[in-house]
Amino acid sequence: MTGVPMSSLSRALRVAVRPHGSPAHSLGLRSQTSTAGPTSEKSVPYQRTLKETQGPSEGAQGPSRPLPSSASVVVIGGGSLGCQTLYHLAKLGVSGAVLLERDRLTSGTTWHTAGLLWQLRPSDVEVELLAHTRRVVSRDLEGETGLHTGWIQNGGLFIASNKQRLDEYKRLMSLGKAYGVESHVLSPAETKKLYPLMNVDDLYGTLYVPHDGTMDPAGTCTTLTRAATARGAQVIENCPVTGIRVQTDDFGVRRVAAVETEHGSIQTPCVVNCAGVWAAAVGRMAGVRVPLVAMHHAYVVTERIEGIQNMPNVRDHDASVYLRLQGDALSVGGYENNPIFWEEVLDKFSFGLFDLDWDVFAQHIEGAVNRVPVLEKTGIKSTVCGPESFTPDHKPLLGEAPELRGFFLGCGFNSAGMMLGGGCGQELAHWIIHGRPEKDMYGYDIRRFHHSLTAHSRWIRERSHESYAKNYSVVFPHDEPLAGRNMRKDPLHEELLARGCVFQERHGWERPGWFNPQGTAPVLDYDYYGAYGNQTHQDSTYSKLLGAEYTFDFPPHHHVIKQECLTCRGAAAVFDMSYFGKFYLLGSDARKAVDWLFSADVNRPPGSTVYTCMLNHQGGVESDLTVSCLAPGPQASPLAPAFEGDGYYLAVGGAVAQHNWSHISTVLQDRGFRCQLMDSSEDLGMISIQGPASRAILQEVLDADLSNEAFPFSTHKLVKASGHLVRAMRLSFVGELGWELHIPRLSCLPVYRAVMNAGAKHGLVNAGYRAIDSLSIEKDLSPALMAAAPCPPPTPCRLPALAC
Repeated sequence: MTGVPMSSLSRALRVAVRPHGSPAHSLGLRSQTSTAGPTSEKSVPYQRTLKETQGPSEGAQGPSRPLPSSASVVVIGGGSLGCQTLYHLAKLGVSGAVLLERDRLTSGTTWHTAGLLWQLRPSDVEVELLAHTRRVVSRDLEGETGLHTGWIQNGGLFIASNKQRLDEYKRLMSLGKAYGVESHVLSPAETKKLYPLMNVDDLYGTLYVPHDGTMDPAGTCTTLTRAATARGAQVIENCPVTGIRVQTDDFGVRRVAAVETEHGSIQTPCVVNCAGVWAAAVGRMAGVRVPLVAMHHAYVVTERIEGIQNMPNVRDHDASVYLRLQGDALSVGGYENNPIFWEEVLDKFSFGLFDLDWDVFAQHIEGAVNRVPVLEKTGIKSTVCGPESFTPDHKPLLGEAPELRGFFLGCGFNSAGMMLGGGCGQELAHWIIHGRPEKDMYGYDIRRFHHSLTAHSRWIRERSHESYAKNYSVVFPHDEPLAGRNMRKDPLHEELLARGCVFQERHGWERPGWFNPQGTAPVLDYDYYGAYGNQTHQDSTYSKLLGAEYTFDFPPHHHVIKQECLTCRGAAAVFDMSYFGKFYLLGSDARKAVDWLFSADVNRPPGSTVYTCMLNHQGGVESDLTVSCLAPGPQASPLAPAFEGDGYYLAVGGAVAQHNWSHISTVLQDRGFRCQLMDSSEDLGMISIQGPASRAILQEVLDADLSNEAFPFSTHKLVKASGHLVRAMRLSFVGELGWELHIPRLSCLPVYRAVMNAGAKHGLVNAGYRAIDSLSIEKDLSPALMAAAPCPPPTPCRLPALAC
């Protein structure tokens, strides 16, 4: 922290925009420049920090208590998530859990956090997680320990300066009602009455949540560990971890064996990486990739403001700024489009801060002064600029790493570790004990990322930057990232691009969204929104089309997608679905494995295909997919691998392919099934031809009888398509007659062109996933609902229509 006595925010802004070479001291401010190391002064605007209450860590010798020889679970990192995870493990009955902190509790990034808790988020799961955090810090801990955590319930206020933002807040309010979160949409006049110092002249309204509040990191973590140790857990400070010992079992599976420290080792089958900014370094000790980056994140603390006491915390999303009540002052921070990356994360940075770079931070000042005008003449008491970890999709990294059994992640919280810590700590503890979380945590599961992406530094950096820069942006239904694009392209990518395809991104894959009749719309290299000296793409067709999607109403090109849907219903459409995951499950125990994994009976004769759910050990649904039964053969090819015993071909949605692969692998390992799981996702493409004209079109391309008697629904065959061997499946996810063609990569383009040529006289068109989403939902609606729909009502029953 650096003191800037009696200098106002407006003067700070003038300093930040001064001509290069102008002396900062002439305006009463010393120059602020970013450094790689910590500043000499280390304090934050809380009543106390754990460093201050326990004494300085410099010179501390040895761990705070002797290391046990073994532990049921070892949590690495004594920040918010580490303390919450330890507390919930102990509360769920785990004995012998140990938390290792290399210095003092909270000394990494937790100690300087703003500590805000907003109960409403666009995700229902996050609303539940936040509600649990609030219960823990506002009620449970004080009841268990008699200690106050420092929780302050001063409320929260979201600012809407345009109609779309207010619409978003109304949706949040509706979601909150379902989960018992009290909130109110206020008019500008009502907002002024609640917050007299606020400028409301430019407001459409606000969303007020009276039970939001502020957490104290030192008080919360102290109370968490007090409650955990009372249940038998151990907290050991001043004990840096130096390595993770791994052993390979008889089946070739890598498992955690021990944690090594400067003061000895602890035997354990389970490690939880809660090391925050340093989580990637801990992951490297175990051969686990942790996709996050470290950035500077800052706020300033004002001098005393008369009349600010008891005001709610404020989030002005459109100005990308927040205002946190700090007694009789405010903390002012936000998310800029040019954050500073911490390129070389230092091992020793306990209770460390950076000097604030005013050139970066200045963009928040104008928005803060506009919202609370008194700030223009209010002095800056101190600045806080510390490291935080950020992830490619701005969501935490949780769950068991796919590379190493027993190695769990609880990191990458994007400066929201205090806010989400209670809910995520509870879910992570349940995950460790029961093998899966209680809630649907797919959006946080580390297995959501394809392994090729977690090893790609450019992708991680670009996507993490964009997620940071857009943190306060309105969440529109059809938004797409501009960062980290064109990472995984299927064999038809260039062909479809030339035909006007507007691509979506799903876990690295470029998949067709819809087709623009006005020409090509390539996704250009990421321009960092003009930051870091990059030139913005002024004439990007893709960006312009995406910008037209920023609405909750129908976009201007809605009629184009509608026409794709209607053509599929009336004639035929071809969908490129090559991004699907395509796996083979082969071997002597393959039948046992599919019996355990899938809800439907997939033990059918070779040539059968079954649409089914994949289950976990608690009977919950992990995903839906198709399973095709194969006949054994001696010669291997991408379409027909050689195997003995039983064989199955699995086709799963590309967005969940990595998750599905990891889940199946885990089941095979835990159950000891003797079979092989092969990933052919990159070796095979897939197109789906759907619509009443699909049989006539494909009959000209395939060398097989496609009549209903010869090729019934839910079956598959190896056939020739224009001379190329393909696997044809009679399936549909849009409720029309249709086939999927699974094609070796090198044959994809000639087969696609043959289909398009044959379909020209039948009205065949390209269509994307926007059409698939509409078609599949539409066919599932009841006939009564569809009678009132603008599109012609489909046949009311799916399967009879498919058997025509």
